[in-house]
Amino acid sequence: MIVIENLTKIYKTKKRDISAVDHLNLSIAEGEIFGVIGYSGAGKSTFIRLLNRLEEPTSGTISIDNKEITSLGSKDLRIARQNIGMVFQHFNLLWSRTVKENIAFPLEVAGIKADERNKRVEELIGLVGLSGREDAYPSELSGGQKQRVGIARALANNPKVLLCDEATSALDPETTNSILELLVKINKELNLTIVLITHEMQVIQKICNRVAVMEDGKVVELGDVIEVFSHPKQPITKKFIEQALGFNEEDGLQDLLQTYESGKILRLHFVGETANQALVSQIAKKFEVEVSILQGKISQTQRGVYGTLDIHISGDRAEAEKALDYIKETNTAEVEVIRDAE
Repeated sequence: MIVIENLTKIYKTKKRDISAVDHLNLSIAEGEIFGVIGYSGAGKSTFIRLLNRLEEPTSGTISIDNKEITSLGSKDLRIARQNIGMVFQHFNLLWSRTVKENIAFPLEVAGIKADERNKRVEELIGLVGLSGREDAYPSELSGGQKQRVGIARALANNPKVLLCDEATSALDPETTNSILELLVKINKELNLTIVLITHEMQVIQKICNRVAVMEDGKVVELGDVIEVFSHPKQPITKKFIEQALGFNEEDGLQDLLQTYESGKILRLHFVGETANQALVSQIAKKFEVEVSILQGKISQTQRGVYGTLDIHISGDRAEAEKALDYIKETNTAEVEVIRDAE
């Protein structure tokens, strides 16, 4: 659906040139929810605005649905943009227009007749859950309702791609979840390709299929969300994972090593549906050992569950070895031996 090759954006200043996007290469599949995450200054906002040429690239190409966007003239670009909806962080609504008038605006610009326009607006109001609020003005809406208007407006022309520029960062956690659930619904019902940028790993975790981690204008890590979460390679990715988990696995590890001077301390890495199995209780029942859960967290993504669990196994050494072998044989978790002492 989207193919990006050597995409570069350089801002020239009097003192120096700034590479906001640096020779970026990506492919995004049709119907995918693709997340781009990075801290402020990583280049993610510039990147998403390059996709519909709200920013002009310095070099490189962008192809959407087999059409090279970067080579289009102004007239053809206006037509191509009808297939690319965009949702903004701060809603960008027309404050003098009602909900239905805001949603109808891009249809008016496209020259759609009134009857067809009104029918489409009615469909979209139902889709985004705003029935009964058609005649309200933006000042009368909550933040979540305003964003629902923004999403409906972005969908007005039946786009094939929806770009979300920090679409939930101005919202509270509960409203964020409702907007993310709406995006998943839209993705499934319309088979819409969604590109979402954010600085919050929880957003990536909740709805994305794949994720690209950006730093200094480059993609430093790329892959399925569950793979990136369970096996992060770059330091920046590990920081984002800690943010999503709510704790740093290594922070309390030294204290645990000092507290439990004997026995085995194991770190279990769960990936996929096997994390739902009661592995710890099975070990305690099958072997003459004591098992203590020390720390950990299991989380859900669109691709399945992932997480880590640190446990302490004490008791007869031979039985403890059998328990370790059992974990490895069941393939329910990857096992890392943190410490093994008499």
